[in-house]
Order: sequence, then C-alpha cells, then structure tokens
Amino acid sequence: MQAVWLILLALGIAVSVKERKYYLMWRSKSTQSPLSTALAQLVGTAGGIYLSLELLFTFLKLPEDWWSSSVFMVEPLAAASLVLAIVQPFALKLWRNVHK
Repeated sequence: MQAVWLILLALGIAVSVKERKYYLMWRSKSTQSPLSTALAQLVGTAGGIYLSLELLFTFLKLPEDWWSSSVFMVEPLAAASLVLAIVQPFALKLWRNVHK
C-alpha cells in the first residue's frame, strides 16, 4: 500500500512540475525589485533561524515562557531570529574582512 502512495506522490509531483512549466511559458516575465528580493531573503533567513531556535529549545526542554511580558506582542524567538537575520550579512562581511 505504501508503494501505491509513493507512486501517486511521484506522479502528482511530476504533473505539478509540468503544469507549472506550462503556465510559466505563457506568463509575462515579472521583474522583482531589489527591495522585494531582499525582503523575501530576509524573511526566509529569519524563518530558518526561527525554526532552528524552536527545535533547539524543544530539544533542550527549555521553557517557552522564559521571556517576561513586554509592550509588544512579538514572540521572543521570532524577534531574535529577525535580529540575527538582519545582523548576519554584516557579520559575514566583517568575518571576510578580518580573515583576508
């Protein structure tokens, strides 16, 4: 039974890829601004950091209410991951300059 589900999954993925290629062929090419590209990369990086931190906290069994209530309605791990994602390019540039 599992083999049937795997075959159906593979067929679904193949059809999906084929359909996406077909639709992309007829669409006009959209251009993204540098700002939208940078924001998408920032959100993607912050999301990856957030998931990593969440898994680390779960693995270490750290309590989730370690942060006291604040004025803002932001989850502390989400804020920390966003800050780390913003600081990361500067830290990489500094690292490359130091080790040149």
